[in-house]
Amino acid sequence: MKDPHRGPRRAARGGAPSEGGEAAGAGLQTRRIALEILCRVDADRAFADVMLGHRLGELANPADRRLLNLLVLGTIAWQGRLDYELAQLSSRPLDELDPEVRALLRLGLYQLRRLARVPAHAAVDTAVRLARELRGGAGVSGFVNAVLRAATRHAVDLPARVATPGEPATRVTEEFEITHLAVAYSHPRWLVERFVQWFGVATAEALMAADNEAAPNAIRLNLARGSAAEMLERVRSDGMEVASRGLLPETILLRGAIAFDSASYRDGCFTVQAEASQIVAHLLAPPPGATVVDCAAAPGGKSAHLAAIVGTKGQVIALDLNLAGLKQARSVAARLGHRNIQFARCDTAAALPLRRQAFHYVLLDAPCTGLGTLREHPEIRWRLRPDDFARMAEVQARMLENAAALVATGGVIVYAVCSFAPAEGEMVVSGFLTRHPEFGIDADAIRREPLAELIDADGFMRTRPDLGGRDGFFAARLKKHV
Repeated sequence: MKDPHRGPRRAARGGAPSEGGEAAGAGLQTRRIALEILCRVDADRAFADVMLGHRLGELANPADRRLLNLLVLGTIAWQGRLDYELAQLSSRPLDELDPEVRALLRLGLYQLRRLARVPAHAAVDTAVRLARELRGGAGVSGFVNAVLRAATRHAVDLPARVATPGEPATRVTEEFEITHLAVAYSHPRWLVERFVQWFGVATAEALMAADNEAAPNAIRLNLARGSAAEMLERVRSDGMEVASRGLLPETILLRGAIAFDSASYRDGCFTVQAEASQIVAHLLAPPPGATVVDCAAAPGGKSAHLAAIVGTKGQVIALDLNLAGLKQARSVAARLGHRNIQFARCDTAAALPLRRQAFHYVLLDAPCTGLGTLREHPEIRWRLRPDDFARMAEVQARMLENAAALVATGGVIVYAVCSFAPAEGEMVVSGFLTRHPEFGIDADAIRREPLAELIDADGFMRTRPDLGGRDGFFAARLKKHV
């Protein structure tokens, strides 16, 4: 879900932090902050990555920062499976517990089940010590101690994957399969049903497994500041380690954390942007000197990317309804040194204050459910509702109508969402093309290296975490013929 209030992702949750040298006080403080963030995410619907960005600076040790990311994002991602176990380990129903106690039990059990390098006694001891700080004091700490001690003694079996012998194999078997997958991979049951409906059981399982892995720490080198080699040297000189290169010359995947306090970041040598998100600007592929309209620009990553592509003789018109998001986009542009972006507040779901049929390059990276970003934003899986895909598709269809009205004959528009839900992707585009035969899918323009491998038989760009490790995106390049 593209949300303009979100800050940059500070670190991935992958990779076990070093626990051996962790001081007791630092370990308790790390978990105390994790508990506070988890409570805010649960009670106030805060975004975990934003909260982490605000709190990481309280920890001086990089290992503690990595652990904090791991604890928060991992506990949220595995919440469904943790709750399944806690329901059987606890003497009290989970929904009757104070939210802080429930969050603390999840945090403790996550460490016991998922963090092999955290000793069980450390996970239990810190949870009990934090419980003493909650309302209820000794009584709460005794309860937390009993539940987590029971978890160290007893493994909780997952729901059976197949029906018992003698039961009908068709629908009953599928029900068992879905129940098992929902718990085993910690996704809401209704969402598992959708995944199985869209992809089949085997692919759905692979997708959910990928959702629970760490997202790569991807950055985009700012080629407006210099060559890829020059920018990469600046990044390396600040101690960041390159794990691999992406499809594009400007895409770098880092091993370890991003150094936001580095000179290369302050000087605008790079910005944080997922690889799939970077690919979208290259699908539009405006030439140097072109004018581009970005119709849903916040928080500014794609506008800045387009500004680098069109160069100083081109310009980007960045539109968004969210004022805070536009301010963030302006800040991104300023740090990266882009002076060729004009910002304006307007609602693409309503009529746009630009001349119709006057632009040859238009981008609509539409607001969506964010289904393709569950690795970075695990709380999304617990907040989505079954009707959200259709609800968002209505907004997306209106936005595409208004954005496409700007396109001149011979011009192109790229429609993109960070979701692989059919209702938000191909169904929006199919409905638009039915209403507007003057547009057509411009697949030949993007079936070229290095993007060809991402374009399917229908001419759509699709990525998923289980297919190459990229976020789940859908994008279509549409050309206006008449």
